[in-house]
Amino acid sequence: MGTKTLCLLLASLLVAYYVYTPVPENIEERWKLMLINAGFRTIGHVAELTEWLGLMHYMEVLMMITSMEYTAPVSDENMTVTDTKFNNVPVRLFIPKKQSSGLRRAVIYIHGGGWCVGGSAMEPYDLLSRWTASKLNAVVVSVEYRLAPKYHFPVQFEDVYTVVKFFLQNSVLAQYGVDPHRICVSGDSAGGNLAAAVAQKLLEDLEVKVKLKIQVLLYPALQTLDLDSPSYRDNENKPILPRSLMVRFWSEYFTTDISLKEAMASNRHVPAESSHLFRLVNWSNLLPEEFKKDHVYVGPKYGSSRFGKKYPGFLDPRAAPLLADDTKLLGLPMTYVLTCQHDVLRDDGLMYVSRLREAGIEVIHDHIEGAIHGVLMFITSPTHLALGHRVANKYIEWLNMNL
Repeated sequence: MGTKTLCLLLASLLVAYYVYTPVPENIEERWKLMLINAGFRTIGHVAELTEWLGLMHYMEVLMMITSMEYTAPVSDENMTVTDTKFNNVPVRLFIPKKQSSGLRRAVIYIHGGGWCVGGSAMEPYDLLSRWTASKLNAVVVSVEYRLAPKYHFPVQFEDVYTVVKFFLQNSVLAQYGVDPHRICVSGDSAGGNLAAAVAQKLLEDLEVKVKLKIQVLLYPALQTLDLDSPSYRDNENKPILPRSLMVRFWSEYFTTDISLKEAMASNRHVPAESSHLFRLVNWSNLLPEEFKKDHVYVGPKYGSSRFGKKYPGFLDPRAAPLLADDTKLLGLPMTYVLTCQHDVLRDDGLMYVSRLREAGIEVIHDHIEGAIHGVLMFITSPTHLALGHRVANKYIEWLNMNL
């Protein structure tokens, strides 16, 4: 064997070793997902190196990469798309040109990205909003909230709440021809977190007279207390959103202090004086039996009181909607929750489904077997996955029938 052939073989083996990731058998297009995940891991490694060299913050590197997917607000013969501001918060507005026999429905969409990356202008979000507006002949407001690490909680929540409250004014709804009885707030991942928090906050805001008809939570992140639930354990190293990255997203939402990330990683970040909150996220009581499998619930391991004092946000229901007391759930609108099998956040959605049903809220739960976190992001080339397209259609069809 010649030297060149040997070098080529070794290089091929190294590439194959790097690309290969154990992927569950029930996932479609497994090799394509491996390649996509290898790209994600490469970006993560570059971000780690850049941060280690002191050149740029980890999340700033991710944001720089994701910004390459940003698209201009392009209108066409079917849709008017504009970037504007609602009460000084940027939004991307989608208004169908098709005539409506009456007032239109409206969807306020909140993008995901761990409160650190992403945006309404990213191609997958732009496309999803176009599809939604077109299929429903509805106005879609996609919110462009500020991101960590430059901005921490509660800025993200406040930006989104500002937009929702502004839009729900009767004068604004009339301006866009929207039916005040047919409005939905929707979001995926961190956006699902913000959607749930906003829906809770609206219940206690006496200034808001218009009520949401529906809230849609797509594989949402809903609690900060227990980062060792069965889904965190089972999916610790699954593609796209491993546990380590989710922990980083959570900690960055509140601070750049690395000690909080380290405490969260060991699940020892909640102070003993907040022990009463664990009943709200006790998966041994809230998860359906089929999702517990053979996992054993381990009681909380408490952390330093300084975390709760210095970064109280992670104990705030506006950041972790599952921490809302049962009385705060009463009166929430009909809720659609979508969870994915291979997702660290699966149990957050499942626990919220249980708690909402116990509170008497109408809940439709859609669990997608064989799906990974962020499946709706894979609807555009070159990372298109067939399952992503089907889930997007499923979500939009459900909205069309129920909003």
